[in-house]
Amino acid sequence: MFNSIHEECGVFGIFEPKPKMVGDITYLGLFALQHRGQEACGIAVCDDGIMRYHKGIGLVGEVFNKESLTSLGMGNISVGHVRYSTTGVNNTNNIQPLIVNHIKGNLAIVHNGNLTNAQELRHKFELEGAIFRATSDTEDIAYQIVKERLKTKSIEEAIKNAMKEIKGAYSCVAMSSQKLIAFRDINGFRPLILGKTNTGGYIVASESSAIDAVNGTIIRDIKPGEILTISKEGIQSDFLPNASSSLCIFEFIYFARPDSIIEGTSVHKARLNAGKILAKESPVDADIVIGVPDSGIDAAIGYSQESKIPYGVGFVKNKYMGRSFIKPTQEERNITVKIKLNVIKETIENKRVILIDDSIVRGTTSAHIIKLLKDNGAKEVHLRISAPPFKHPCYFGTDIDSEENLIACKYKSIDEIAKVIGADSLAYLSLDGAHNLAENSKCHFCDGCFSGKYPIDVPKESYKNKFEEKINK
Repeated sequence: MFNSIHEECGVFGIFEPKPKMVGDITYLGLFALQHRGQEACGIAVCDDGIMRYHKGIGLVGEVFNKESLTSLGMGNISVGHVRYSTTGVNNTNNIQPLIVNHIKGNLAIVHNGNLTNAQELRHKFELEGAIFRATSDTEDIAYQIVKERLKTKSIEEAIKNAMKEIKGAYSCVAMSSQKLIAFRDINGFRPLILGKTNTGGYIVASESSAIDAVNGTIIRDIKPGEILTISKEGIQSDFLPNASSSLCIFEFIYFARPDSIIEGTSVHKARLNAGKILAKESPVDADIVIGVPDSGIDAAIGYSQESKIPYGVGFVKNKYMGRSFIKPTQEERNITVKIKLNVIKETIENKRVILIDDSIVRGTTSAHIIKLLKDNGAKEVHLRISAPPFKHPCYFGTDIDSEENLIACKYKSIDEIAKVIGADSLAYLSLDGAHNLAENSKCHFCDGCFSGKYPIDVPKESYKNKFEEKINK
């Protein structure tokens, strides 16, 4: 964890009644989900039980080309994944889809989330003689499904039994020889959306924007605890009991694309609402409101609308620059921020600026941006954050696994934090405000990273590379 909150993974699946180049469609869907993971990606295609796949480290446009997509061939089912690693380092063995060959057939699976009992599951499997090639918890899910498949009559029945054993956050899409199965944990921590193609097929994706990108029609959100099976016979659903929605609230604040609709609510509108609520809760006398690209812009517009203070474009973002958090040293990260964001001096010179951003993690990026503004002539910079302060670890897929680097845990007061980062004032969105930003949502939210209150039991300790410890540890 460096300066920013890391994105989630993105999953995509498609089922078509007749064979076609479904890998090409999945490729386009993954482009729409690229913001959710930029470490690695992969696509698998099923053609009457034969599975072909291609995956690699890098962005979608780097890993795939015309030749690799052509090699996937025709098929009627495909799954794809863009990865940011919440468990397991970024190596080729951890790249999804995970392909498993077993006595009852083939299985490909993609996963967004993080299991809270991954260590216990893996220990149990290893005692039973299991051999693991990867170090991500997705392999635990696949192993549990295959174990159950040996005792059941169908893949969906095996998945349902497996879901009773795995705990934590998982929105998954699995592909067998004849079926596409989407399943979501009973808390619905991570989004999963069902759509339809214009040729009678079906799509499952992490966000509705990916369904839009391939000219699909959005049907609905897959429900917490649902096992949805798509085959030539149509769609069937089964459910685990005791499901209760706890969608990660940060999906609306930061993770999802603004053009996505999650649980009946526009992400763009939710971020506008966050800015409006923030303006009511934490007003300040200033000349202009600007947002940090990209996720701070919608909230900045909302703040401007509510406060009647003009909105201005304060930064130009280099769209071809990599994410600042993946740079290995602090000096490199600082240089990257400067290359990534450049100030439009005419907007902020000799003005009192309200700067809107979605979060503060360590504070180093915020400090650098504030310094950029003041170096370019801003008289005052008042930082407003469209989320409550991060104070606790996340166990469900967001890369906040320690409190020691969180600036809100290091300092006792908001005034202290403001002083450290160089802001003339600082205010966060309240917890109540965060819960009210998605007005028409059909779900409840998990806010554990803000409140420390989690909807399920969490491990006493958790860390990203838990399967890659050195011997002396």
